[in-house]
Amino acid sequence: MIRTKRVTRRVTKRVKNVRLKAARLGPRDVLHVGSAGLRSRPVRVVLSALGIAIGIATMIAVVGISSSSKAQLMRELGELGTNMLVAAPGEPLFSGEKVVLPRDAAGRVSRVKGVEDVGATGDLERTVRRSEKIPEDETGGISVKAATEGLLKVLRGEMGSGTWFNAANSRYPSIVLGHVAAERLGITQPGQQVWLDDRYFTVVGILDPLPLSPDVERSALVGWDAAKSELGFDGRPTSVYERSADASVREVRSLLAASIDPENPRNVQVTDPSSALQAKAATEGAFSTLLLGLGGIALLVGGVGVANTMIISVLERRYEIGLRRSMGATKGQIRIQFVTESLMLSGLGGLAGIALGAAATGAYAVSGGLPWVVPLWAVSGGFGATLVIGTVAGLYPAVRAARLSPTLALHAA
Repeated sequence: MIRTKRVTRRVTKRVKNVRLKAARLGPRDVLHVGSAGLRSRPVRVVLSALGIAIGIATMIAVVGISSSSKAQLMRELGELGTNMLVAAPGEPLFSGEKVVLPRDAAGRVSRVKGVEDVGATGDLERTVRRSEKIPEDETGGISVKAATEGLLKVLRGEMGSGTWFNAANSRYPSIVLGHVAAERLGITQPGQQVWLDDRYFTVVGILDPLPLSPDVERSALVGWDAAKSELGFDGRPTSVYERSADASVREVRSLLAASIDPENPRNVQVTDPSSALQAKAATEGAFSTLLLGLGGIALLVGGVGVANTMIISVLERRYEIGLRRSMGATKGQIRIQFVTESLMLSGLGGLAGIALGAAATGAYAVSGGLPWVVPLWAVSGGFGATLVIGTVAGLYPAVRAARLSPTLALHAA
């Protein structure tokens, strides 16, 4: 009897020293309990995730379309180069005074250190028409210019059809049409003729588009020698184009005006045709800021929808919460369950939004012939934003669920 009492005391003492530990939830268990609410209400999940998806899709599409357009501009700049400068007559100091470039301006530019290629055009006070039956004042906005043989190389232009000027055809009444000029005249292939001054000139070539030289695109070009002999051209260029090594552009620009007109450098205006494309590329995303703001608002609205869904879920699942709490689940585990559920709900919406935004960008790029660019930072940032919103949206419902008394929850159910 005495021995039995001693054993009972020892067992009782050991039991008192044992501390009950709450069961731990592993990552797999957290995902299982967190997805339980999503699996049981699929329609509500889709509708709640839709707001998140729309916001993320808007942001991805805006960034992607802007990046695709900018990539196209940078591709054009890479092909056309940013090392071309154009020298033209500057503004006169006094009204009525006419500023002209010297006849050997192109030769002077070619002697500047760093200059690799030189070409020139000269404006001609003439009109070009499809035939002599068209009134002289209906020019279609097409100008007539004399062009040197080296102009095409400087512009890095390509012939859409036909040939460029050479030592033979530049001496005779032949014409090369810019891309826009050919369209306005209705000329589709070389060999056709146009009416210039008081006679027909034969079209020997049609240029491809020249993004850096829109004035040449809208011009009918005549060989330099033919312009002198047939049209009374005085040989003074109105635009001198030059290409230099990339490292020499700044130095060449500083020397160009003084090289053309040493006595009055202010009479020469030097411009960079690629600056317009560079400025456009730099400001490509300016308007996108507004659209990004709208996408952010849609994302916040989606977050409010997720929070509302989670609160309703807590109210509907009080019996489940009470049962889990009565079986030993801690408040922290209840909080983790509902925060995980909110994160998964937002994450699903974020993934769907990324896919929709990328698809919209792809459709825009294909329709416009642009490269398809979706920056990685936009994808990771957008998905990260959904996780943050999911966490914030799930905090209050999770805390509310954890505070439910097990007895009251089971009784109310």
